[in-house]
Amino acid sequence: MPFGRKPQGKPGEWFYCVRHRKVEEGPECPARDRLGPYASRADAEHALQTAAERNEEWENDPRWRDRTEEQEDD
Repeated sequence: MPFGRKPQGKPGEWFYCVRHRKVEEGPECPARDRLGPYASRADAEHALQTAAERNEEWENDPRWRDRTEEQEDD
């Protein structure tokens, strides 16, 4: 981390570090490498699954579609 800055967070906040593939309390790693905060360790342990489920929901949500399939073919 540049200039000796430490990641900001509070005890009791849980994060998942995608770089180290581990759960952290605190956090320990920079924001660019983590998901969270989560309310519990168990929630942080399932961070990748939660993110995948949310991505799937958003990809299939018609409110997020800017173009129809017919417009994409043009």
